[in-house]
Amino acid sequence: MSAPFDRVWLNANLATMDGPGLGVIEDGAVAARGGRIAWVGPRAALPGPAAETIDCAGTWILPGLIDCHTHLVFGGDRADEFERRLAGEDYAAILAAGGGILSTMRATRAADEATLLAAALPRARALLAEGVTTLEIKSGYGLEQAAELRQLRVARRIAELLPVSVVTTLLAAHAVPPDYAGRRGDYARLVAEEIIPAAAGLADAVDVFHDRLAFDDADTLLVIAAARRAGLPFKLHGDQHADMGSAALGARHGALSVDHLERADAAGLAAMGAAGTVAVLLPGATYFLREAAMPDIAAMRAAGVRMALATDMNPGSSPAQSLLLMLNLGCTLFRLTVAEALRGVTVEAAAALGLADRGRLAPGLRCDLALFGVTRPAELCYWFGRNPCLGRVFLGRVLEGR
Repeated sequence: MSAPFDRVWLNANLATMDGPGLGVIEDGAVAARGGRIAWVGPRAALPGPAAETIDCAGTWILPGLIDCHTHLVFGGDRADEFERRLAGEDYAAILAAGGGILSTMRATRAADEATLLAAALPRARALLAEGVTTLEIKSGYGLEQAAELRQLRVARRIAELLPVSVVTTLLAAHAVPPDYAGRRGDYARLVAEEIIPAAAGLADAVDVFHDRLAFDDADTLLVIAAARRAGLPFKLHGDQHADMGSAALGARHGALSVDHLERADAAGLAAMGAAGTVAVLLPGATYFLREAAMPDIAAMRAAGVRMALATDMNPGSSPAQSLLLMLNLGCTLFRLTVAEALRGVTVEAAAALGLADRGRLAPGLRCDLALFGVTRPAELCYWFGRNPCLGRVFLGRVLEGR
């Protein structure tokens, strides 16, 4: 008679994220069959043998980590602008000289798929080495149809080359390109009427930068309507530089998430809580831009808003290649609890992407695991500059840690 499980990890401590808090099971076991979790519980209650048994020697097992907001595929970098700002040059002058997002746009438009892929793979590998098993990757630096689709194709190629699940998001409504200067509405219509239909086979979702520096309510609603016609969920970058009402708008129209929210008001956050819209918190941008404004975490807690945490990896405002660092920044800058931070890169991050099949250790879900050599989960938020990931499991397959 064959064993009921393909593989069992035992002699491990589990942070299942099932139910409230961390869902800790000490001296636990996880059993897999067919790439799915078949059983989770105390080791003493394990119901049967497995074809392979792995003794974890007290390792902590979490669901595979999820980075639910990245701009990982882009051309060039902006290290030179970083140096210029440190020397005293302000961002407005850099932008007027063709820097900022326009610099990345030019580099991305000029790069072919092979060049973009070669630059993106090391960024993705850095996240995988920390226990990430699911990545969201946005476009948004092409700002024209051909380059936006090229970014999405490269994002999908990453999932073919590396053991990671990639969710692709079309962010063509990221900024107004220079060829549409003074014609923001025309560009929003181009995104809605041409780019979204063309990307429907490559994108899993649509994003809009709803901001005084980008797209207003009318533009945003135009893009949302196009996403719905294409059968794609949507999300917003919002309330980052000013309170634009992004939180309330996203909640009212059924956004999966509203991301940033540094200046969202309590009423908008309450609307998100009532609607089940996830807040994606991005402390890397707060840190790198030295922002004084912080998301209103107390209002989010009071409203029952689900809070995810992500790197926002991008060349301009958060050149962060470490999700573990975001755990520390989320706790130190935003005052998240350890449980909120760790849930933010697992179960809540899955919710931000509309993925119900991961983010927890529970029967029937994907067997994506991250194994860490720590004595308690708080260490993942406490240390920075240290990577305690010992290994990953992707769809039940044991993989390297680093």
